[in-house]
Amino acid sequence: MRRATRRGLTDVVRTTFSSKEVLKTLTKHGYVPVGGKGSHTTLRYENTDTGEVRTVTVPKADPIPNGTLHDIADQAGAEDFHEFCRWVNHTS
Repeated sequence: MRRATRRGLTDVVRTTFSSKEVLKTLTKHGYVPVGGKGSHTTLRYENTDTGEVRTVTVPKADPIPNGTLHDIADQAGAEDFHEFCRWVNHTS
């Protein structure tokens, strides 16, 4: 989908996702479920080359609130929220 702006056309980025979509994307890319507390699932990613470890907590929600999705993107190491959303949209 494209949207017209004063500078031309720009892609509209989908920013609403369910927990199922986010969990599917993260697990496809090496995140492993390590637990959960009631209404949340915790995933862990370890980069074997660098030793970097990331822990991401995803609430069971449909849709995930936008601010929470921003937090998930930060926890996953995303530098750009909209690129993170494109990644989830493409993978899920």
